[in-house]
Amino acid sequence: MTLSSLQRMIWQRRYRDRGESSIEDTWARVARAVAAAEPRDADAWRSRFLELLASTAFLPGGRILAGAGTGRRVTLCNCFVMGPIEDSMQGICRALAEGAVTMQQGGGVGYDFSPLRPRGATAHTSGQIASGPVSFMRVWDALCATLQTTSERRGAMMATLRCDHPDIESFIDAKRSPGSLSCFNLSVLVSDAFLQAVRGGADLPLTFAGEVVRRVPARDLWRRLLEAATQIGEPGILFVDRVNRSNNLWYRERITATNPCGEVPLPPYGACNLGSLNLPLFVRGAFSTGASFDGAALAEAAGLAVRFLDDVIDVSGFPLEAQAREARATRRIGLGITGLADALTMLGLRYDSADARGIAADIARTLAHACYRTSIALSQERGPFPALRLDDHLAGPFVSALPADIRAAMRANGVRNSHLLAFAPAGTISLLADNVSSGIEPAFRAFYRRRFRRADGAGVELDLVDYAVARWRGQIPGAESLPPAFVDARGVPPEAHVQMQAALQPYVDGAISKTVNLPFGCSVEEVERLVSVADASELKGITVFPATSPIGEVLIADGPDGTTHCDAPTCKVL
Repeated sequence: MTLSSLQRMIWQRRYRDRGESSIEDTWARVARAVAAAEPRDADAWRSRFLELLASTAFLPGGRILAGAGTGRRVTLCNCFVMGPIEDSMQGICRALAEGAVTMQQGGGVGYDFSPLRPRGATAHTSGQIASGPVSFMRVWDALCATLQTTSERRGAMMATLRCDHPDIESFIDAKRSPGSLSCFNLSVLVSDAFLQAVRGGADLPLTFAGEVVRRVPARDLWRRLLEAATQIGEPGILFVDRVNRSNNLWYRERITATNPCGEVPLPPYGACNLGSLNLPLFVRGAFSTGASFDGAALAEAAGLAVRFLDDVIDVSGFPLEAQAREARATRRIGLGITGLADALTMLGLRYDSADARGIAADIARTLAHACYRTSIALSQERGPFPALRLDDHLAGPFVSALPADIRAAMRANGVRNSHLLAFAPAGTISLLADNVSSGIEPAFRAFYRRRFRRADGAGVELDLVDYAVARWRGQIPGAESLPPAFVDARGVPPEAHVQMQAALQPYVDGAISKTVNLPFGCSVEEVERLVSVADASELKGITVFPATSPIGEVLIADGPDGTTHCDAPTCKVL
């Protein structure tokens, strides 16, 4: 495989192990390490895994590429939600230490800070006045920043708080000061009761430990949340009751947090390993009138990828024993997609069109059904995930909507994995795949610059070309135009972002990392309408990204006033 300068830099900085002279060495290391979990025919599976990896049709999560087979004490899981934070100094310190160990080994972490008593409350045992959840979040933020200085991988955390926590206003406003809580993404756990109070113009009781501390007009609190989202892009909104109703494991767990990018809602000590299928490689006859998407090839690759990710659970290390127990009990994996926008462009479909959403939904449906069929076959071969309660599992909303033949096979054979799908941002692995559009996002720009940090700490900017644009110009001799269907993030209306997420969510048993880009001058009322559409569309959450946000200055483009500014969403909620 001949690497571009971008691919080579990404491979060398992120994924190359000592002694590896080519990316083929990396693929071989990963395939060998993962296939070691196979009880039979390990060499044959190693060969099949190696062929899949070398094609770049399947891109494992970064922790897998960087850690599998290296012998280092690292986890191969990208995503963790930590255990509950006990409302005591000992409990807080224990939770902080567990997070430090997890981040040190490469995992991103999510925390629900709702168990911590509000600012000004009196601690029963010591009599001291509590400083509140946000103050302790700053301790976590400093820890993460410190670990980041000693690691190539940027630390990432998610913090959630109940909408009815007495400190909810300070949580909503926590990132208004530049640089504040820079290692965190924030999401408010928005309940059905809160939304009902907003619609009815009622007060919302703010409670802690079962006691009402005070009451606030729900509409005022809602407005405050929407204003923060409109102005700085945070917090995101997590429809927590819907997340739990739709959870495949509704019968054994309560979810109150997600991983840092939001595509994997997890219970306490939950873990998940990730991978993405590279959709542009499944387009046949790109840019022609007969362009088509090869769903059969996608399904075949998905089946092999599910087996690969299931094996990762058995070869991965875990920072904490509680994480290992939870991962092995449920065998959650998160297979997703990347390059959706580029694939649509190559098929001649604008990202913001109804036809594009229809094709995207067909792709997601094909992927989901292939994943479940493979997991059922693996259950027949190796046994179901240990925590399975089959009748309850079949009664869950997502599983209930699967085709009858898949449900019948599950009833007969069980299922190997509690969850199979999660659509992650897939940012760095998309760069490794020669800069395909990330995850399900629109292409950022046809041409742009991206900031990187060299190994010596110095910054560098590279000029990049979107994958589909590069393919178009290479395929059409002398072409200097853009592909006819190409549209970048500036040209996609905010409503179309939400509509694309809504088209895919019915086929994702986890969640989707998606950011709704807002145009310059977008109002709070417009954001409220977007959130209402997301709610009505049964989405699990929504995050918006203002055009002028100072957060996540990685991708650089020219603004309408001719100035250079950041226009790049960080990976955030659902």
